[in-house]
Amino acid sequence: MSSHIEKPAKAGGFSSLQSTFKQVLRSQKARQNIKNLLRVNQTDGFDCPGCAWGDNKQGAFQFCENGAKAVAWESTGKTVGADFFAEHSVRRLATQSDYWLEYQGRLTEPMRYNPTSDHYEPISWDAAFGIIADKLKSLASPDEVEFYTSGRASNEASYLYQLFGRLYGTNNFPDCSNMCHEASGVGLIQSVGIGKGTVVLDDFDAAKAIFVFGQNPGTNHPRMMNALRKAARQGCQIVTFNNLKEVALERFASPQSPAELLTPAATRISHQYLTPKLGGDMAAVRGMAKYILEEGGRLDLAFIEQHTTRFDQYVAEVKTTEWSQIEAQSGLSREEITQAAQIFAQSDSVISCWAMGITQHKHSVDTIREIVNLHLMCGQLGKPGAGLCPVRGHSNVQGNRTMGINEKPNAAFIDRLERRFPVVLKRTPGHNVYEALKALHAGKSKMIVCLGGNLAAAAPDTDFTYEALRTSELNVQISTKLNRSHLMVSKDALILPCLGRTELDVQRSGIQKITVEDTFSMVHASTGMNEPVSPLCLSEIDIVARMAEVTLGSEQLDWLALRDDYAKLRDLIEQTIAGFDDFNRRIDQPSGFHLDNSAALLRWNTPSGRAEFRASRLPDSILPECTRHAEEMVGQPVLLLQSLRSHDQYNTTIYGMDDRYRGIKGRRNVVFMNEEDAKQLGLAEEQQVDMAAICSDGRERVVSGFNVIFYEIPRGNIAAYYPETNPLVAIDSIGEGSFTPTSKSVPVLITPTKAPVTSLAVNL
Repeated sequence: MSSHIEKPAKAGGFSSLQSTFKQVLRSQKARQNIKNLLRVNQTDGFDCPGCAWGDNKQGAFQFCENGAKAVAWESTGKTVGADFFAEHSVRRLATQSDYWLEYQGRLTEPMRYNPTSDHYEPISWDAAFGIIADKLKSLASPDEVEFYTSGRASNEASYLYQLFGRLYGTNNFPDCSNMCHEASGVGLIQSVGIGKGTVVLDDFDAAKAIFVFGQNPGTNHPRMMNALRKAARQGCQIVTFNNLKEVALERFASPQSPAELLTPAATRISHQYLTPKLGGDMAAVRGMAKYILEEGGRLDLAFIEQHTTRFDQYVAEVKTTEWSQIEAQSGLSREEITQAAQIFAQSDSVISCWAMGITQHKHSVDTIREIVNLHLMCGQLGKPGAGLCPVRGHSNVQGNRTMGINEKPNAAFIDRLERRFPVVLKRTPGHNVYEALKALHAGKSKMIVCLGGNLAAAAPDTDFTYEALRTSELNVQISTKLNRSHLMVSKDALILPCLGRTELDVQRSGIQKITVEDTFSMVHASTGMNEPVSPLCLSEIDIVARMAEVTLGSEQLDWLALRDDYAKLRDLIEQTIAGFDDFNRRIDQPSGFHLDNSAALLRWNTPSGRAEFRASRLPDSILPECTRHAEEMVGQPVLLLQSLRSHDQYNTTIYGMDDRYRGIKGRRNVVFMNEEDAKQLGLAEEQQVDMAAICSDGRERVVSGFNVIFYEIPRGNIAAYYPETNPLVAIDSIGEGSFTPTSKSVPVLITPTKAPVTSLAVNL
């Protein structure tokens, strides 16, 4: 395939080192950030504010390129205070890019929006907390407020936040998991009784085969590449199912290997690299199961008999699935799927990993349950080197859920809280992100409080999301940096600046530590080392405690005592959350402690008391029904879009305008296309195009001015960056059973820019 772009021959290596130090220099605090990097993910150091991959605690360097960017981005010499907001109106700021907004630096003082002047203005902390308390007390129902949480918040802050919300009277806890990995939790709980991965980092050393589904760790979880590289060099067979050919999953050079750093040498990662159609992973896994069941694969009948139920139903469903449907839907040949199945069946220990390439589809829950089915039939659970690994995104997104950030709390969790506090707590479900945005948009919810994150840029259906946030009567943002969510205001809004992960947190009892839980259920301590960027920045725990104290008083709980000494807060966690016995002592261990995983121990917290095979039918079609009508009426093919991150990006934070691993420099408005699809549409490489989403709700959803880039991607599929393509994801296009936006499965029509976009594309 010809293309004007030049992908690198390998990921990692010297270019990664160059990028790391470029970011350190740009932070304007180079000396301090070099010291910071030596403390990242180290014992007595601080946890990386980037991804949730586990730490091996061996060696002086426990950071990756994107982790270094996250540290430098947080610990910057640039600041945003009263003078900045006096100069820039909200209307003016809204015209700037997401990159420009966050690059302005750290927020340094609390601010309140003035709708008359359209500027944020300084406000005291006491006045800010008074505004929050007055609004909460004035609401007709506790369910008129949404308590949103990002994955950056610590265990302690998350626990205190949900306790405040629940004692106030609501279960409205939308969080970033709702938009990313909710399908993993739903599917795993149904199948094995726990919504977390069953492996630990050491299992990657013991695995004989690793299957990577819908994931680009080279960009999104770079430290995972060290584990994959080590496994590959030890003879582990790695099989990748990913829609795009990503260079890190082909060849990776460790920056800590002199030979791979300074020469063209690199380690081959994937022994088999398959590029299924978007949404075709379930069919591919079903094909693997069909081969193993029908053509002599190695079943673990003893495991099936002892630990599972519904196997016969699953076998019957697999046998009725035709190879023609499997091949058509997956976009892979029977031979390719068979080869992958043989590796799975012949390996003594297998790990399956996945991320948002699996979870952001309409049928994501079924796909995850299909992966689990494959492991159950081969007994690939509960032994070294084997198990399930949903790779989480932000550094404590898994810990947030453990701490109770959940709009659907289970009865056991509420029971424990009620035993500790003499109150009757609400047990009916609250709002997830989808439901919160719908409630705000309709005016049913009046207020939103965001503990970190950038909901305006992270959520789907950008215009709808903006409207929802602007409709709120009070928008409260607890943040380290300026972002798009601060600008979605109409009546009243507060920006409350908080400490970052790298900064010293000093309370009345002295220097405080917080804890996080990584993707392997390891809980460990984190202690900042830098002086706070401003004396007016408070810790997240301080902010939450003071909101609670002003709103609820101190009769039920002495909130400020918990703020003064986080060890007391951990004592409260120990009393109310299972698995945290002796919490304060155990985090003093060099690597923290592991939360037992029931499924890894072959204990099944399901209604049947066994691991459950789930016999889901393959969907009749990956494309929505309306797309077929669109093709007939417009006379051109519908393409399926996935949104993704660039290499200079983490979540909504854009560190730069390059995507080095895909050969993109200095821009983001590009669309990756198969060359044959482009030719069929009469499009040339670098031609500017518009994309119109096919929807059925009457709303037009169009993005304009994207340059075509020829790329190795299956026909019928395209890819572009988020949040630029979030406007195309309809608010009601969500995963079945998960409510996760279908950001990896958006049907669109493509036309040359400035050509009229037919209304058929947006109103079918």
